[in-house]
Amino acid sequence: MRQIRQLKPGDHFPPTADALDYPNGLLAVGGGLTTERLLDAYRRGIFPWYDEPQPVLWWTPDPRSVLFPQELHISRSLRKTLRRDTFRLAVNERFERVMHECAQLRCDGLGTWIGEQMLAAYKELHRLGYARSIEVLDDDGKLVGGLYGVAIGRVFFGESMFSRVSDASKVAMVALVDILKRGDYAMIDCQVETEHLDSLGARNISRLDFERRLAQTIGIEPISGAWCLPESCGGLL
Repeated sequence: MRQIRQLKPGDHFPPTADALDYPNGLLAVGGGLTTERLLDAYRRGIFPWYDEPQPVLWWTPDPRSVLFPQELHISRSLRKTLRRDTFRLAVNERFERVMHECAQLRCDGLGTWIGEQMLAAYKELHRLGYARSIEVLDDDGKLVGGLYGVAIGRVFFGESMFSRVSDASKVAMVALVDILKRGDYAMIDCQVETEHLDSLGARNISRLDFERRLAQTIGIEPISGAWCLPESCGGLL
């Protein structure tokens, strides 16, 4: 039976092939959430997912859910929402608020893992320019949907999304893909499969395929100037 590696500060991650089959992808425990550890993890296709105050759990599931920007599916009803142009858009203006909303309300109905340690760690990644958010606002400027994740090289690692009104999280995803296409990003890491993400075009690939694609794109800088959006969602069409 495989033993899960207990990480101490400064320890390296074990090979991803050592991850458990059940629970799918559990690779290591501990090691903290320093900026250096998080960036190293993402570059290797590893991400944290755990309930505080328990030790950090590190995952690399097989298969891996990804969304290739060119494969985004915009349903007929979502196109109608975009044409109505009722949502305003913003980038990185309310990152911390988006994280708090994701911690309280998940669009897919799953529980949250976003505690104070995660908030602090990703706020620092945001300060350093790695963690980014997409915000969807109503006509009064109230935040009604959004997402956040980590952008390294030409890969966006999606962390969480939320929606307080119909289609708001989907509009956030369309806005993200608009940015990623202009930046020539290769893929969005969706981590694990959900019905919500599948409806937008995400699909599973093997961990080996994911790591191969990651290695080919993680060190390539995206096209500059891509991280901006039209003022409202109608401009995404």
